[in-house]
Amino acid sequence: MNDHLLALGDFSQATLRFLIDRARALKADRGLGVRRQLLAGRTICLLFEKPSTRTRVSFEAAMYGLGGQVIFMSTKESQLGRGEPLKDTARVLSRYVDAIVVRTFGQEVVEELAHYATVPVINALTDLHHPCQVLSDLMTVLEVKGTLDIKAVWIGDGNNMANSWIEAASVFGFPLTLACLDGFDPNEAILTRARARSDLPITILRDPAEAIQGGDVVSVDVWASMGQEAEQERRLGLFQQYQLDASLLTKADREAIVLHCLPAHRGEEITDEVLEGPQSVIFEQAENKMHIHAAILEHFILNRKIA
Repeated sequence: MNDHLLALGDFSQATLRFLIDRARALKADRGLGVRRQLLAGRTICLLFEKPSTRTRVSFEAAMYGLGGQVIFMSTKESQLGRGEPLKDTARVLSRYVDAIVVRTFGQEVVEELAHYATVPVINALTDLHHPCQVLSDLMTVLEVKGTLDIKAVWIGDGNNMANSWIEAASVFGFPLTLACLDGFDPNEAILTRARARSDLPITILRDPAEAIQGGDVVSVDVWASMGQEAEQERRLGLFQQYQLDASLLTKADREAIVLHCLPAHRGEEITDEVLEGPQSVIFEQAENKMHIHAAILEHFILNRKIA
């Protein structure tokens, strides 16, 4: 078993599908008022260098819902902000908690923590990957579509979400088309590895109208991610043609669904009409973060094996 969740490409389809199915089961239990206290007496540390609404609250709600406890620490509240080596932090926290959930900038941070930690390290977002979010996206697709046999489309910046969608496409074997502005492509190494693993195409195009043709699942994200605020105005001008509006959405499949990991800049990467429209499942997607996080915490803390 892989002891840490750092990127989707590290796992088999069977393991990721198990996590999604388990999340759906936990969601069904919650709907019936059943709370499985499977992590009673366990504690996690949320170690966040980046601000968060959904990720923090959904992880905390997931852990409390499983009977466990949460310690939240921002960089300002930890010795990381004063330059303590990551390897020291990893080894100390491993003696206090049962898992470390990290939201940070560099992928090297979660990798170093995982190298030295003796408890699971879970990537809750880096600039390179957003694995937990894309698992919740796939859970939402499966709920609505009943299958992951889809034609997926990504429109916008080739950011951490795009990278994790690329890895998901390679693991689950569905075609993925990404419409990205030249110079803002996804990570080349991730793309190369994913294409080598996948039997179906993972395609980069420049024209969003071409990319979205016949798409079943259309995903977008903000044009400037956290840490790129200084580029906001420049990106706003560059990415105008990548806005998902009602006209562009008509080129997708008639029953296509729209995803956005939030927060959304309405009127930029997505119009209010589309976000609030009948094809949007964005708030169901946001809810599913809590359920997928519960499944992840349960699986990694209890060291469950996949048949």
